[in-house]
Amino acid sequence: MSIIIKFFVAPSHEAAAAVVDCGPDEAFRSLSYGNFDAEEAQIEWEGIFTGRSFEELVAADEPEVVADPGDGDGPVLFAVPQALQDALAAADQSKLVEAARLWVRERAADAEVFDEEIATEILSDLARLAHGVEGRDHRLYCWTA
Repeated sequence: MSIIIKFFVAPSHEAAAAVVDCGPDEAFRSLSYGNFDAEEAQIEWEGIFTGRSFEELVAADEPEVVADPGDGDGPVLFAVPQALQDALAAADQSKLVEAARLWVRERAADAEVFDEEIATEILSDLARLAHGVEGRDHRLYCWTA
């Protein structure tokens, strides 16, 4: 489980990876959250938005690890899957609310309690961030520590 989670936009993997040690705050505007498994959440969100199975996404190595200097013992940087980024950018508020509800239900199946309002806020914030990326050669990234 990630204690600190920061989503941000960067122009390239190289630019994003440059902040892996200290986090994106000094170089990029970021959204901060905590206390959920960000890697697993991205897989679940992509599955909810695209209909692909969790197993299929894991087999496709989603989300892509961009930098992991501590081999799992420190900060890790992921590129948010392009399909998820596109789905978030295109989602209206009703789709985001529904996706949050489904995600909360998936977490509950694993005995995790997650507030639906907070889940909706996270997905809505990410959708706004993703929408701002459209038409640019930038990507969404997720830094965790």
